[in-house]
Amino acid sequence: MDEKEEQQLQSAPEDNRGQWFVIHCLSGHENKVRDSILRQIHLSDNSGVYDAFIPIEKVAEVRRGKKTFSTRKFFPGYILVRMDLYTPEGLIDEKAWYLVRGVQGVLGFLGGTNRPIPLSPSEVEDIMRPLAQGIDEVKPKSNFNVGEVVRIKDGAFENFEGAIQEIDQARGKLKLMVSIFGRSTPVELEFWQVERVV
Repeated sequence: MDEKEEQQLQSAPEDNRGQWFVIHCLSGHENKVRDSILRQIHLSDNSGVYDAFIPIEKVAEVRRGKKTFSTRKFFPGYILVRMDLYTPEGLIDEKAWYLVRGVQGVLGFLGGTNRPIPLSPSEVEDIMRPLAQGIDEVKPKSNFNVGEVVRIKDGAFENFEGAIQEIDQARGKLKLMVSIFGRSTPVELEFWQVERVV
């Protein structure tokens, strides 16, 4: 986890100027785009762009028997930018538009190519809520899908295979249907206790 991601997790943005817009960028370049926009904000006066933000969450996973923590982007390939894109007359502010569009790696605004639509206050609140709760709430990492067949790697049913019936993200648990003595039996396990069948 880099230092900027740690700062983002610790405090949600407090400045209320502008509106939040979703910017589509090259996948894997979110940090570079965010850093470039923030650098441009500091270099230019009254640009109408106030903040660039990558929505992330802290996730836990078990690797080689040890619990590790990492961050995961909510929306890979997208960042949020708080800006005044429109003038009071309703026209696009060219300075703010080109400051964002001119950053290498930016593909465009989401929600319309000619007149991008800002996020509603309720959408912003939903995205920022995990930050308001703080970094103490760690979500288990899950890369599984319902119906997928996995192998149990820990516990009483080690080396058994089963199909995922339910995924409980909040508790970090899976419900599998495992064939035991010819009968399908539901088994509840934590994410780290199973692995994909190769």
